[in-house]
Amino acid sequence: MSLVSAFFHHLSVVLHWVFERVGAWTVERRRHTVIHREAIRHPSDVLYQVLECVGINPWVVERRRHTLLHVEAAWDVCYHQCGHDLTTFHFGSQSEGTTTPGLQSDIDMLYTSYKYNIMYSWADWKQRKFNLLMVRDANTPPQHYLLQCIRGDIPLPVTHYDHPDCVTDSQGRVFYSNMAIVRMAAAVCGDRHLRHGPSNSNSETVDIVAAFQCNTLPSEIMSWFTKMQHGFWPPQETLQAARMCPCFLVPDGYHGSPTEQLEWRITPNLIERLLMFSLKMLPIKCLVILKMLKTQEFVKYIHCENCKFTTFHCKTALFFTLNRTPQTVWTKSRLIECIVICLQTILEFLNQGECPHFIVEGVDLFDGKLCRGCQSSLEQAIQGMIQDDMHVLFHLQSDNLGQRLKAIPHEVRPYPGDVNAGICGMLTRYMFELYLKLSSIAFSRLCNNEEADIYTGLINEINMLERLTMNPSTTQYHKTYIKFLLKSLNSVKASITSSSCIQSGHPLPRDIWTLYGESLNTDVASSKLKLASMHYCQGELRRAASVLNEVEFDLDDSVQPVCGCSRKLYYDNLSQAFCKHMIQNYSHDQLAKKLSFCVRFLREEKFCAPQFLRYEMYRAVGDDVDHRTRIEREWMDWAVVDALPFLLYLQYLTYRGLGVRHRQLEAFHKLADIVRSHKLGKLYHLETVLNLTGHCCELEGHVQMALYLYKTSLRNQPRNNAANWHIQRLELMLNNHCEII
Repeated sequence: MSLVSAFFHHLSVVLHWVFERVGAWTVERRRHTVIHREAIRHPSDVLYQVLECVGINPWVVERRRHTLLHVEAAWDVCYHQCGHDLTTFHFGSQSEGTTTPGLQSDIDMLYTSYKYNIMYSWADWKQRKFNLLMVRDANTPPQHYLLQCIRGDIPLPVTHYDHPDCVTDSQGRVFYSNMAIVRMAAAVCGDRHLRHGPSNSNSETVDIVAAFQCNTLPSEIMSWFTKMQHGFWPPQETLQAARMCPCFLVPDGYHGSPTEQLEWRITPNLIERLLMFSLKMLPIKCLVILKMLKTQEFVKYIHCENCKFTTFHCKTALFFTLNRTPQTVWTKSRLIECIVICLQTILEFLNQGECPHFIVEGVDLFDGKLCRGCQSSLEQAIQGMIQDDMHVLFHLQSDNLGQRLKAIPHEVRPYPGDVNAGICGMLTRYMFELYLKLSSIAFSRLCNNEEADIYTGLINEINMLERLTMNPSTTQYHKTYIKFLLKSLNSVKASITSSSCIQSGHPLPRDIWTLYGESLNTDVASSKLKLASMHYCQGELRRAASVLNEVEFDLDDSVQPVCGCSRKLYYDNLSQAFCKHMIQNYSHDQLAKKLSFCVRFLREEKFCAPQFLRYEMYRAVGDDVDHRTRIEREWMDWAVVDALPFLLYLQYLTYRGLGVRHRQLEAFHKLADIVRSHKLGKLYHLETVLNLTGHCCELEGHVQMALYLYKTSLRNQPRNNAANWHIQRLELMLNNHCEII
């Protein structure tokens, strides 16, 4: 073949390859064009689907609501156990399901005490109560009341009360100041006290509001029910349910008022939550988009330091829009149109310079929040968004919403997705960590009860919870937590009984196995590990090995560790298998199969715990106790350890006693791997795990390594660490050339 022929041959090959690629590219380009045309033709459907993917879908919304209602019930039972007449409520985006991971919404809590009797009229007076009469006159700001102190023996005003939380006016009337709440919160939170409006907390992510519950709905709320008889929303059944909801007075005076520190703002939170719970998915998606616009776009046009457009403004606009717009408009294919209608409602408020409260009559929500200049700037911005056919949606950064909208619709997958699974996993873990924290409070209270021994206290507690279960006012959410707590109490009861028998050398009573059986399903591991530990301490090594094998089989990589000691939160380290399980299974029994709680031994259970672990019950040296936080005081006199390391430690001891050397070494190496690997940083009780590993090293004859581990433990937790005892013991042993026991 000549040089010219070869050149043309290669050229034809190259051109053929190029034409193939160009043809393929053209076909792909045409396919993308068709897809994007479909996206432009049905933008609302695409936006609807994208919002499903970032967590605004029925599964996640329902899970958020149910989780926070479970948490409310758990707090109620805890208060009941402690003898406090309190009730907790959750409000806001997290409880409503109107948030996404990108919005990073706070948790909003409100608690109310029934020690105070709030009187709207003299007919509400109660004997032997701290009575407070709601008072207002022509000078009182809208939505606000003063609380006048009323005697508890006879229905007459208090004429003199020398107390820092009470103020006497020129007419001799005694009023209860809203600063009383602030002072109490400051005393509890100390240096970490944060105040935002009526909220007083010690965390930037949790807003806690102390409030008084009104016995009677005031007239400015009652008039709303009449007004709502005409409109497209809310439905009559929702209005009927709303009539049963109480309202609250929160310690938030009107800014700039001469009586600001005496004023209490009335708020119908429960009615608002009921309205939100009645919404279908489309209005919820509208509200989420409004929040994203508020967070990213609206803030650009608010120039004054003290001005802000809030989430509550967005919610109010949605409520008014729903009330005025026929339900036929609220369809999936008209999502963007519904968002525009909501924006037009906001424009109406901005144009008239007033944002009315949807429920409370005579209130301007712009007052004190948004000056006239910022209102005008925001009005122009929203008009521009609407005129630009809402292209602003393609630039939203929260949850990468804009990028998701620009993507090919076929690449946008509906739920269940990673985001939804992660949210469900996080909510599950949050709920059970709170469950464990509250059970810690219950056990701590029993341990510190000087009037009765802990066993008697347990019996009384179990009887009280069983009676509470039979109470007609106890909801299913309360019963779920009570069931969990009863299992935990039965576990401790069984362990205390066994500990006493092991100490005295008496045989275990027959009913002990019933108690253990009733407590084994709190989670996948902790109760079973306590049973195995009891068998080990009793010398029943084969029974212990059998239970440990069962736990080892169930404790796979999809199981998530949970701890109620409030040391660390690892919501970002949830396995995909665990998160997927949380979407597919929602019953508590199913959830428990994928959670492993930390194993706890009270001092009264110490003879059911391995001898070395008992050091953890006496971890304080010198003045260490004085350096414990309030939460640490609830559990630091116990032995507490993560489930997986304790499983391996128990296996090491058990197989050592049985003489099964290969299984003993297998458990030791797995425990050592945890200490050497990145998993160590994910442990809740790091110092205890290091101490247990050090003990295994001692038993293996690696004394210097054991000493190194104890010192590492002490560096990680310098105070309240049993490693102090181990270092002293080991150094004394080395100096005296003693044999390891």
